[in-house]
Amino acid sequence: METPETQLPPAESGFFDALITFIEAVNGVVWGWPMLALLAGTGLYLTLGLKLLPQRKLVYGFRMLWRGRKSDEAGDISPFNALMTSLSATIGTGNIAGVATALFFGGPGALFWMWLIAIVGMATKFCEAVLAVHYREKDALGHHVGGPMYYIRNGLGAKWKWLGILFAVFGMLAGFGIGNTIQSNSVSDALNSTFGIHPMVTGIVIAVLVALVLIGGIKRIGDVAGKLVPIMALFYVLGGVTILIIHADRLPEAFGMIFYYAFNPIAAAGGFAGAAVWAAIRFGVARGVFSNEAGLGSAPIAHAAAQTNNPIRQGTVAMLGTFIDTIIICSITGLVILVTGAWQSGENGASLSAHAFNLGLPGGWGQYIVSIGLAIFAFTTIIGWSFYGEKCTQFLFGERSNAPFRLIWVLAIPIGTLPGMDLGSLWLVADTLNAMMALPNLIALLLLSPVVFKLTKSYFNNPEQYNGDQ
Repeated sequence: METPETQLPPAESGFFDALITFIEAVNGVVWGWPMLALLAGTGLYLTLGLKLLPQRKLVYGFRMLWRGRKSDEAGDISPFNALMTSLSATIGTGNIAGVATALFFGGPGALFWMWLIAIVGMATKFCEAVLAVHYREKDALGHHVGGPMYYIRNGLGAKWKWLGILFAVFGMLAGFGIGNTIQSNSVSDALNSTFGIHPMVTGIVIAVLVALVLIGGIKRIGDVAGKLVPIMALFYVLGGVTILIIHADRLPEAFGMIFYYAFNPIAAAGGFAGAAVWAAIRFGVARGVFSNEAGLGSAPIAHAAAQTNNPIRQGTVAMLGTFIDTIIICSITGLVILVTGAWQSGENGASLSAHAFNLGLPGGWGQYIVSIGLAIFAFTTIIGWSFYGEKCTQFLFGERSNAPFRLIWVLAIPIGTLPGMDLGSLWLVADTLNAMMALPNLIALLLLSPVVFKLTKSYFNNPEQYNGDQ
């Protein structure tokens, strides 16, 4: 039953319903087989073109991450902080609420498709960062800027500038869904159910904290992300691993369900409504992309600011984001939901993850891990995506748009916490905008892939250069 606050006048309700119906229709098209084939196909093509280099050079990537930078390298933030800024925007509701939503609608098999899109997504993320650094430029303020809109314009030429403009428009708009209102909605809901904090209070507090960070620009964003992300990720991972150790005897069954239901439909059980194989693929891939953002073109905007003179080296750092985000953190969330049996509870989103952690840890500590983790992850996601949205807006309207964009960004945060805000509709809009971002970026990656292949081959075939980086 609706409360007075959630009731809408008939006209407004009719317009909203019509808008959601339209977005659902668009979503069905942009997240249909062609998009899934394009995402997976691009990742597979780049993986094969690179001769499995992202997978083979995983350890090398970690060495480059911890090595830091050389004193003479240009850029605004360290390679480590560039990755943390990227991860700050990806480690969030996608890892907690997104995985849970994928399992709720697609069943255990959805986790398999999340893994698959992440494995090939490592190559996608590698190429995105390589192109971002290779084609980056300095803006009027002296900052290094890059990303799909720049490598489309500078790499493909002026005749393709329209494609870069499309990406910037979709990126600017997508941020308010994927990186703003969805985050504040999810965290306010979690804190309200766990600690009884009013959603609007949560929204205002987050808005104030984000504003304080944004005043310092990319350097402060990088510093905050570089400190918060590793601490919170470790805290969340330790909680999840503890549950998996406690329920180690159920892990074989969980993995069995993941691999079996990735290719077979699953019947309704408990509070789970059942799912076809197509649902497992669709929600696994969609939520996987939402989580690690490989192919969206968002992460290279952060990596373009890294202090490095070599795009390949930053590419090996960038690909770690997909591995850490999906293969490690999303897997822990998904396995916890499966081994505790919470996936059959009828819960969805962040509530499902909180329920699973609560079942898995004694004393009710699980819900606090999820709620606090979600709050920190959502906060870092909001500041990370603010940078993405700002750079997309700057590409369209120039440096003078930065301050107005930050103001609008901060004011939009509490909107996600308003009474009656429909999380399902927010996810739908975010999913749709994600796909609209991905299309221009994937086209550019395919067209510019020879550049990446050539740069990569030159780098790793030069022993002196290679040894110097080691």
